[in-house]
Amino acid sequence: MAYKITDECISCGACEPECPVQAISEGETSYVIDPSKCVECKGHFDSPKCAEICPVDAPKPDPAHPRKK
Repeated sequence: MAYKITDECISCGACEPECPVQAISEGETSYVIDPSKCVECKGHFDSPKCAEICPVDAPKPDPAHPRKK
């Protein structure tokens, strides 16, 4: 499933350059993930890089956007 960035985001920007498919962008108050682009880093990394790099653990799986088969 796609990831989303929760309200814990401190807008540090660490996640944006790590996304291999440019699914992360700066929103009005925090960074956001475009669920139509997010591939959970499959085929790029062993685990979602945004979740790995985030200092406040803001990126989480988004059950509202299951991965398309």
